[in-house]
Formats: sequence, structure tokens, C-alpha cells
Amino acid sequence: MSVSELNARVKNRLEPGFTDIWVGGEVSNLVRAASGHLYLSLKDDDSVVRAVIWRGTLPGLALEPVDGLAVVCHGRLEVYAPRGTYQLSIDRLHAVGTGALEARLRQLEARLAAEGLLAEERKRPLPTAPRRIALVTSPAGAAIADFLETLAARWPACAVVVVPARVQGAGAADEVAAAIARAGRLQPPVEAVAVVRGGGSLEDLWSFNEEAVARAVAACPVPVVSGVGHETDVTLCDLVADVRALTPTDAAVRLSPDRRPLLANLAALEPRLATLISRRIETERVRLDRLACSRALSVPRRLVADRRAAVVAGEERVARAAAVALARAAERLAAATARVEGVSPLRILARGYSVTTVAHGVDQALVLRDVAGLVPGDRLSTRLARGRFESVVERIIPDDPTDGPRCGGTAAR
Repeated sequence: MSVSELNARVKNRLEPGFTDIWVGGEVSNLVRAASGHLYLSLKDDDSVVRAVIWRGTLPGLALEPVDGLAVVCHGRLEVYAPRGTYQLSIDRLHAVGTGALEARLRQLEARLAAEGLLAEERKRPLPTAPRRIALVTSPAGAAIADFLETLAARWPACAVVVVPARVQGAGAADEVAAAIARAGRLQPPVEAVAVVRGGGSLEDLWSFNEEAVARAVAACPVPVVSGVGHETDVTLCDLVADVRALTPTDAAVRLSPDRRPLLANLAALEPRLATLISRRIETERVRLDRLACSRALSVPRRLVADRRAAVVAGEERVARAAAVALARAAERLAAATARVEGVSPLRILARGYSVTTVAHGVDQALVLRDVAGLVPGDRLSTRLARGRFESVVERIIPDDPTDGPRCGGTAAR
């Protein structure tokens, strides 16, 4: 018998007898392969058995195993004939008790609290009357129906964008975290995000105790309401969220105002509004009647005639004012003319004075005020009140301060 035949016979004998078995032990040597399969070992105080969780089986597990977790697994034995080894192929997995899970939860909670993610001062208020919110949950669960029915009854004006995610099983935490991040990036943006799930055991709710979900809630740009499980269930998602709701239904209540008192207030305001509108209509009717009886609308031709008469009167006032202004301007001009004529050189000449100039060129003449600078032979031009005459200097006679007045002067011919 060859080795291959031996292993084949062992496989044929062994596998049919172990197709439905439960095995308890502690998870160790956990490795996630690039293919997505999980390889691990189950051990007790004396023995170890190798095990595998195929990639397609992972989404159906209650929780994803971690090293050191005590579990009870269901599956079947598989013999790998080329190596002569066998392993347990796991299709269901449950934690043994809650001690190990609780310990992990407390450690993670303490670490997040130290970072300030659980602090009350970072909690944000919810919108009072949201118009658009996102809902992260499983489309197949009962929680979505409870949430939407409650929200529709209380505040139907709010639009809800459902961002689907698995809420249980291995890998569900990553899906929930990705869905929360996606909800925060929606366009047009939402005003709040609700993360809801129905009740269950600690294993069922474990996805909401994973670090990925807690950090996604803390990083969300809008307020987050967490309504996971029943009233007694508290997850890390609840602790990090801005508001913790007791149930999915309570999450819808926290996010919506009750429209019934609003409708009651509107009903009470309706008769007051009708009265105010009636009064305004009556006031405007009286105002229109007053305008209809006014002179402008009743006798428009008379109004035009009055306006025309006002225009004519204005023209007459302007003409009178212009005439007065022109007369005053003429008087000012005559006075100025008289003042100018009073200082005119011609008036001085008329009293017997003359102006004598020495011609030094065709276009240039110097007014003679002193004999200094004159020489015999200079040509002179004398201006009288009427006309002028020219002469030539023959002799220069300066004034003598010691002499009295004498006859004589500049001789000219």
C-alpha cells in the first residue's frame, strides 16, 4: 500500500464519521490568509487541533475569533490527503461564557476613555427638526421597520437615507464602520446619523463593541445616535455616540419632534390668522374706497388744469425774477463803467495834460518821465486830449533844485 493509498483510505474512513461535531477549546495561532480564510488552532490543557474557517463561512459566524478566546465550535473533520493531516472545518462558533469578551470590552473601553472619545464635553446636540438623516442598519432586520415607522408617525417631513450594513457576524464591524463613514460623506449632506440594531446576546451585539465602529462614530462629521439592542444593552457604540437611545424606536424618537403638539398649535393659530387676514382686507378696502373718492381719481381733468395753472404761475414768477435780476445787473454795469471812465487817461488829458514818449523802434515806445537818458536828436511823440504831434530834441535842460521856476524846457521842432 502506498502512502497516497493509506491517506486516501484514512480520509474515506475518518471524514464520514465526523461530519457534525462540537469542539470546545481556546483559540490560538490565529492567522488570516491573503485569500480571506482564517487558520487557527483549538487547544486545551493537553492537546491541540488545527482548524480553518473558510472565507465564505465568516459572515455567518456570531463573532470573529481572536487569540485567547474560549469558544465552542461546530464543524466537521477534513483530511488533507497530500500531507496526511486533518483539521476542523468550522461553520459555527460561540464564545464560552462572557468573561473573556467582557474583559476585552473593558480594556478597549478604558483605552478609548483615556483618549477622550467617551467624554461628555465632546457630545454634540441633535438637530431639533431634521430634514435629512442617514440610517445605518441591516435592511433585513426588524430594527429598520421600527425606526422608520416611528419616525414617519412623529416627523414625516424628514427624509431618510438607508446605508446598509451587516450588523452581526464576523466582518460586520468593518461594514458598520464603513457605512458610518459613508453616511458622513453623503451629498447632499445629512444632519445626523442613526446606528440601530435589535436586541441579542453579547455575541450578537459584539460588532458594536469593536474598535473600528467606535472610532468611526467618533470621526463622523455630524451627530450620531446609537440605538443598539434593548434598554439593558450598552455597547461601545452607545458610549461614543453623541446620544445613546435605548432601542431603535427610541432612536427615532430622539431624532424627531412630535408633530402632534405642533399640529395642535397650528390648529389653534388658524382662527387667529383668519381674523388678522379679514382685518387687513377690510383696512385695505377702506383705503381703496378713500382713494376712489379722492379728487385726483374723481375729477382728473380738474387736477390737470390745476397743475397747468401752477406751471403758468411758476413761469410768471421766473420771468419777473429774471427781469429784476437783469435790471440789477444793468445798474451794477453802469456803476462800474462810470468808475472806469473816472480813472481813464483820456479824462486826465482833457484837463490840459499830455503824454510824451520816446520812440526807439517801430513797435516800441517809452513814456517820458525824466530828461535823463535823452540826447539831442531823439524823436518824441506827444499825446494830447485830441490828437498827437511829433518833435525832435534840440537841447536838454535839467531841473536845478536851487533855482525857482523858470521858463524853458526841452526845445523841439
